[in-house]
This record gives sequence, C-alpha cells and structure tokens, in this order.
Amino acid sequence: MQETGFLRVAVLIVLGACGPISLAQAERQCFERARLAEQPRGEVTFGVGSGGRTAAGLDLEVSSDFLLGKDPAAVYDTCVMSKAGEAPSRPLYMRPDWRG
Repeated sequence: MQETGFLRVAVLIVLGACGPISLAQAERQCFERARLAEQPRGEVTFGVGSGGRTAAGLDLEVSSDFLLGKDPAAVYDTCVMSKAGEAPSRPLYMRPDWRG
C-alpha cells in the first residue's frame, strides 16, 4: 500500500511540472527567444597560446523564428501565452530592456 502512495505522489509531481509557469518566468524565457527571432547571436574568439600556437572559435545561435522571418513581438506573445497561460504584462516593444 505504501508503494501506491509513493506512485501517486510521483505522478502528481510529474503532472505539476507540465502546468503553466509564472508570468514573470515565462516573460524572461520568452524575451531571449524574441531576441533570437530578431537576429542571430554569436561570438568569435581568437587566441595565441604558448609556443605560438593559434586558436580560433565561432559560436553562432540562429533560431528557426529568425529563419522564417517571424516578428519578434509575435514570437514573444505566443511564447508567453503558451508557457504562462496568459498574455504578457506589457508588449515586447514597450519593455525598457528591448533594444530591437
């Protein structure tokens, strides 16, 4: 009988993880997605090590939203709605941290 109780608690925890997240958390996560919808982000690194060895690196992040030409504000709104179950507290272009 104790195993059945444990199983029920485990199922409730898993199902609870599938529910909506807080609006603030959804807005933080979706803000980054909107930034990537606006333009790719990347970093190029160069370096010289001991013995004169050189090294270079490239880190590029491109989203499918950018490739499809989606409006970052629409991406943001849709993302927040799907994660929190409600509209953002303010539109993307009204956020003071948006530099689009």
